[in-house]
Amino acid sequence: MEDFNWHCPYCDRSTTITDSNYSSKIHQIDKNSKHDQMALHTSVITCPNSDCREYSVSAALYLWRWLGSSWGVEGEPLYQWQMKPQSESKQFPDYVPKAIRADYEEACLIRDLSPKASATLSRRCLQGMIRDFFDVKGRTLYDEINNIKDKVDPLTWDAIDAVRSIGNIGAHMEKDINIIIEVDSNEASLLIGLIESLIEDWYVSRHERQKRLQSIVGVAEQKKSAKSA
Repeated sequence: MEDFNWHCPYCDRSTTITDSNYSSKIHQIDKNSKHDQMALHTSVITCPNSDCREYSVSAALYLWRWLGSSWGVEGEPLYQWQMKPQSESKQFPDYVPKAIRADYEEACLIRDLSPKASATLSRRCLQGMIRDFFDVKGRTLYDEINNIKDKVDPLTWDAIDAVRSIGNIGAHMEKDINIIIEVDSNEASLLIGLIESLIEDWYVSRHERQKRLQSIVGVAEQKKSAKSA
């Protein structure tokens, strides 16, 4: 196999995967099944980071076809499963409120199983973040987002309002129940990506800034104590 780049979901580091960290198998499914011949491709990756060494397991179901000179998988996967860890959610620190982390992790967990429900959870996560970080509370999420319009840059505000809009698809049924608007996995992933960015920008950056300022204050106090000695 050729080496490839990979981002570990456990230690959150990017690395290069080689033969020593990767294994895969193909299981053919053609034993009297009523379906077309298929193949289940499983893969296991071990993180090469010596401080991590966790392993990830995934699987994908493909059509199994004669490709002219040999048998092999054809086209895009029919289904995909992330088995360990069960989702690609990032591990955020404990100073990010537990309820926000729980909604985010669940949105990641059901992203492929139910993108519409995942989008709804991203919407709920966003509302919790706005209420907690900016200490605002309105009659609706729409009101709360408008209350922070002057506190974030215009592009971020537009993206936040987009999460509300797409999340509403799952949270509220259309007036005409015959109208069905779908949300796909890629769209749900975009919403999750925004939630991750906002957690980094709001909570992680604030915490790191506080640590730096506290360090400066600590150094000043040490110098003051040294002068008094």
